[in-house]
Amino acid sequence: MATTTNFGWTTPNNTDLVKDGASAIRTLGNGVDTSFVYLKGGTTGQILSKTSNTDLAYTWINNDQGDITAVTTAAGSGLSGGGTSGAIALSRSSSYTAKTAAYTIASGDEFNLFSMNAGTSQQFSIPTDATFNFAVGTEVNFFWITGAGQPTIGAVTPGTTTVISTGATSATPKLRVANSAATAIKLAANSWLVVGDIA
Repeated sequence: MATTTNFGWTTPNNTDLVKDGASAIRTLGNGVDTSFVYLKGGTTGQILSKTSNTDLAYTWINNDQGDITAVTTAAGSGLSGGGTSGAIALSRSSSYTAKTAAYTIASGDEFNLFSMNAGTSQQFSIPTDATFNFAVGTEVNFFWITGAGQPTIGAVTPGTTTVISTGATSATPKLRVANSAATAIKLAANSWLVVGDIA
């Protein structure tokens, strides 16, 4: 008997007798039924996925292939927001805190801004990774708002944490004048760069 071009389903020949028609239709129907067996099943929201190079070899899978199923913000990323569906909003997460005495940055200070107003020189200090391991690329911002004390930026433990800058003293740069600002950027483990209006 003849077969179809693409899937090889058996069909009657042009010269077959009418009495064989029912049998031929049944044979064709069984061929189609067998070929499309993989289309059975599945549930709401699922999609078909090829399981091999064989024609019509499919299986039903969840519709999350290649899709972003959630956007989350890690601690210390400097971002807030996220979600699991619909339009996702992200924003820069940062705050401003005024200081009047020496301060050591800590967890949650990533990308924040700190000012200093003191009568004597005070230091913004960077802890060792053992105290708190900021992610590489973390930035913390400082500025000298007012006050006679010229703020410095340096390490809590200089022998462990390296701070470099273009300041007169590379490891402990000073904010140059009132309203000067600078940023400390983590380069690697226990290694920071200070850039900005420093002396």
